[in-house]
Amino acid sequence: MRWLLGSGLVVGLAAWLLWSGSPASGEATVVAGAASSVAPLPTPASATRPVLAPFSASGAQTRAAQRELWQQRLERAQGTLEAYRRSTRYPFESQPIADHPDQVFPNQPISEEHALRMPGARAGAGLRLHTMQERVFVQGQETVRFSVSVRDDAGRALPLRVLRASARELPPPQLGPTYPEQPMNFNDEGAAGDSAAGDGVYGAQLQPAQGFAGLFGQIRVEVALQVRDQQGFTYFDIVYTPEPPARWSGGVREAMEEGSLSFYLKAEVRQAGRYVITGRIDDANGKPFALLGFNEELAMGPQDIRLRLFGKLVRDGKPAFPLTLRDVDGFLLRADAFPDRMLMPRLAGSVYTSRDHALASFSEAEWSSEERGRYLAELTRDVDEARSRFDQLQRGP
Repeated sequence: MRWLLGSGLVVGLAAWLLWSGSPASGEATVVAGAASSVAPLPTPASATRPVLAPFSASGAQTRAAQRELWQQRLERAQGTLEAYRRSTRYPFESQPIADHPDQVFPNQPISEEHALRMPGARAGAGLRLHTMQERVFVQGQETVRFSVSVRDDAGRALPLRVLRASARELPPPQLGPTYPEQPMNFNDEGAAGDSAAGDGVYGAQLQPAQGFAGLFGQIRVEVALQVRDQQGFTYFDIVYTPEPPARWSGGVREAMEEGSLSFYLKAEVRQAGRYVITGRIDDANGKPFALLGFNEELAMGPQDIRLRLFGKLVRDGKPAFPLTLRDVDGFLLRADAFPDRMLMPRLAGSVYTSRDHALASFSEAEWSSEERGRYLAELTRDVDEARSRFDQLQRGP
């Protein structure tokens, strides 16, 4: 009995020591040693990295939509950058004339077609009114021709009768006219502004210096006419400059400068201010090639006006030499005023023919400016941001 109590006490003491973790006796040391002799299970290397749960179906769908969205943004940003780079590779004052079709032949007449009717009335069935105006801006002693005709659905000119035609000053609001109304002679006799007799097209001619001398402003030509029992009305507006603010005073000088070809035109400036000058360049085959411009402040006195043909435009377009400068027009800009311009005398037709120049003598460099550089940098950042986000979504989390 005493032996059994002793054995039970020893076992209880060992169990207490194991539970308490205190190696105070030999028996506890033996038990702990036995427990530590069991080899631990190896830890996989992958357990040291965070475990990434797969996307749910809805999460994968959302991520795919985001990836598609940023791909579209990247393509749009790349397209915007390329479009801006391409559209600004030449300076504003030296552009392909194909990009400005309305400026190719500035002195061509303006033709329009309208329904034949009186203001506020119904149009005549099958009757079309055809009008022609030689120019809108008129200067000095220049004349301007007008014509009217009425055609049927088959395009045949119909006999007409001009009921009334006149030219009158169109003053600014709140002001009355200074000049009296002038009668106009629209005729089909091949005279006084009419191109050909008996063709059904009625023409007339106006020289503003006769009857509107000294007027700087707008003139309106009004025509009332009749075809059969149908009456109609039309009008033409011109803007007249009696005295030019500057005159051309000499020939043209050309010079190769920094890989571009410059044309210098001499002018005598009578009124200082901002002048806008435009000229056209044709190649040796008569093909319209470039539109050149000048937009700068000029002081009074003799001035050289430079029209520059940009080097890269020549390198890209490869025009046949020699080149012809033609149809130069210009005006003094009047900001916040009407009329908004005072015309210089126009230089119609061929003005100057250049020397031959080797294509290699022109620069291949794109135009650069502070503004262009700033916009290119901003658009490039947009592309880089969109590409970074798209690449991140492509790689996964």
